[in-house]
Amino acid sequence: MDFKDLDPVLHSQLRLAIMSVLISEEEAEFTLLKEKTNATAGNLSVQINKLRDADYISVVKQFKDNYPQTICKITPAGRKAFGNYVTSIQSYLKAGKS
Repeated sequence: MDFKDLDPVLHSQLRLAIMSVLISEEEAEFTLLKEKTNATAGNLSVQINKLRDADYISVVKQFKDNYPQTICKITPAGRKAFGNYVTSIQSYLKAGKS
């Protein structure tokens, strides 16, 4: 059986958690991502930037009621990459049962 390479961008616990939230929520504010992933603000920012640089998410920074607001949204490329990642993991699991 051929093992598919795992996407190194997604093969990080925090980046995978961010993408998992965005798959179900479509978009999320920074504060929600911080709450759902239990990450520090600094680490979350770094991982969001890596996902944005890979074009897996888009990031919009704006102000709401005079407070900064960061909204992350999954892109079509991110949705596809996540699907491919899940398929690759499934192939690993099937191989283990053989």
